[in-house]
Amino acid sequence: MHTFYEPPSNWLQRHASKIWPGGQVLDLACGSGRNSRWLAEQGFQVLAVDHDAEALGSLSGLRGVTPYPADLESGSWPLAGKSFDAIVVCRYLHRPLLPRLAEALNDGGLLIYETFMTGQETLGRPRNPAFLLAPDELRLTYQGLLEIIDFEQGLFSEPHPAYLQRLCARR
Repeated sequence: MHTFYEPPSNWLQRHASKIWPGGQVLDLACGSGRNSRWLAEQGFQVLAVDHDAEALGSLSGLRGVTPYPADLESGSWPLAGKSFDAIVVCRYLHRPLLPRLAEALNDGGLLIYETFMTGQETLGRPRNPAFLLAPDELRLTYQGLLEIIDFEQGLFSEPHPAYLQRLCARR
């Protein structure tokens, strides 16, 4: 039986070659693991973190992927003491975590981040401003903390129309 999984983020695919070969990668709020699967296929060791243990179940037993159920939005940072060669975040925003991500990168580590911004509410979900970045917010948040390699924002059509901000930055 073949199960269909969504393809990985185009933004991730564009920048993954900048991650050290075989590196330790955190896929934060990974959902069913479309990016985790792809990263593992590229030879990375992936810690796939999400609050939804059921979604993480589909990653059990996959070579190179360690599913890690954790609540990212209440209590203390569940990954204290851990550091990564890269952190990938796609379509998730919890602003209190933003500075923690920079701190959790090893020296030379890469942050690959892509999430919704204002304007998305005109197309569908999310509509709540708590889950929508303001113009330039991601870039301004990491300016001075990380070396910004690439940043773009606006309406993107692939794979579905969405207003997004995308950042690739190195510690």
